[in-house]
Formats: sequence, C-alpha cells, structure tokens
Amino acid sequence: MDLGSYLALPFAQHALIAGTLIAVTCGVLSPFVLIRQMAFAVHGAAELSFTGAAAGLVLFGDPVIGALCGSVVVAGLIGSLGDRPRERDSSIGVVLAGGLGLGVLLLSQYQGFASAATSILFGDIFAISSGQIWLLVVLAVLVLAGLSLLYRPLLFASVDPELASASGIPTRLLGIAFLLLLAVTVTEAAQVVGTLLVLSLAIIPGATAQRLATAPLAATAVSVGVALVATDGGLLLALNGTTVPPTVFVTGISVSAYVLARLVGPRLAARRARALEVARRLS
Repeated sequence: MDLGSYLALPFAQHALIAGTLIAVTCGVLSPFVLIRQMAFAVHGAAELSFTGAAAGLVLFGDPVIGALCGSVVVAGLIGSLGDRPRERDSSIGVVLAGGLGLGVLLLSQYQGFASAATSILFGDIFAISSGQIWLLVVLAVLVLAGLSLLYRPLLFASVDPELASASGIPTRLLGIAFLLLLAVTVTEAAQVVGTLLVLSLAIIPGATAQRLATAPLAATAVSVGVALVATDGGLLLALNGTTVPPTVFVTGISVSAYVLARLVGPRLAARRARALEVARRLS
C-alpha cells in the first residue's frame, strides 16, 4: 500500500489527529520546561505515568485513565514538596523511586495481559481509538486554556522568581499549576513516543526554539512548529511503507532539528547583534 491508501484508513487518521494535538500542547509548554529547569520533572512525570497505568489496569481496566490520574497526583505531590530546583529534584527522585516500585507491584497483581500497561512505556499511537481522540481533544483544550490564563504571571515567575515573589505573585501555586498542566501533557505524549522517549516532545522543541528565537512568543511558535514537524512527519514516514516504529522517526526529526539549531543559532545571534548595533548607531 502507498501513503495515500494508508491515509484513507481510520487508524492513520486517528494517529495524525492525536499527533497534532499532542505536538501543539507539548510545543507550547516546552519553552517553559527549559526556562523553569524542569527537565527532570518531565522525566519523573513520564516514568510515573507507568505506575498510574498499572493502577488503572488493576482498578478500572483502563491504563490511559490511570496514567492520567497518576500523573496529576504525582505532579501535585512534587509541587507541594519543593519549589526551588534543588528541592524539586530531590523530591522527584524520592517519588520516582517509590512510584516505580509501586508500579511493578501493581502490575504483578494484574491477571490480564500486561501489554496494555507496558505500551505506555513505548507508545502505540496507531492503536488510538475514537474515544481516546475525544479525550485528547478535551485534555488539549484544558491545557491550552489553563496556560493562556497563567501565561503572563508564569512567564514572570519563570524568568525572575524572586522578583515575582516580592511582587506578590504566588510562585508556588503557579509552579504546582504548571506541573499539573505538564503532567497532563506528558500523559498525552506518552501515547505517541512512550514514557521512555517523551523528552523528545516535551523538551527538544523548547531547546531548539531557545537557539533560534529570543522573544517568548516567537520561541513558542518555533517550539510548536518543531513539535508538529517531528510528530506528523514521523508518522507519515512510518506509514510510507516501512516497518520502523514512528517513535524512531519522531525522535530522529526532533534531535536533527536541535542539532541544526545549534549550528545555525550562533550565526543568527551574531546577525541580530550586528543589526542592533547598526540601529543603535543610527538612532
């Protein structure tokens, strides 16, 4: 079958819709992950979504709902235990160790097939159903709406937390709110690339944008663009008559974009500096 024939099938259409929703939400949040130094928090939330998936299987028979609930609980716990990066990383390490042990215990009690939970580790976007698509739509709307409400104070608190706190902004509450949005997004992304490779969508687009743009809105636009190209491009490549999993293409495109940005970024920065110097002299 050629690519056009595959795109006419429901499973491919569902995968592209889900990939687009996940790419947009990850792309919007990714710059904040880098500014707030929360790469380890992404890793922790991703890994512990496996624990939630195992709990969801045992209690409800649904790994996705379990992963979502587990990530939200963990995000609130991490946010309440520490606000500064050093305190937060220590808290994540403790919760991660205990949570993974609990996940293994829960999975050992499950009497059915464990593939539904282990698929959270590696992703299975071509198995997404219509019901899961609607769930992703709801989650994406909630994440984007929440971030739009928090954008200005969150940006202020991320760039200069001490000044933001002195100005009366509730930085700890903002941190917890962002962690909750991040947990929901990580659970979404796990369905595409799995928890083991979720960093490719939650971190690499923002890291690439930092090399290419300086203004916050421009960085967000670049981050979303990189996430979309990586996700949808990876899915199209996987559908184009190959047996390679889409995860490989998604991560490969993401990493390639970052490497290219590292090569091009210094030249763009030098060009911007020269333009500013010319403008200063003319003014």
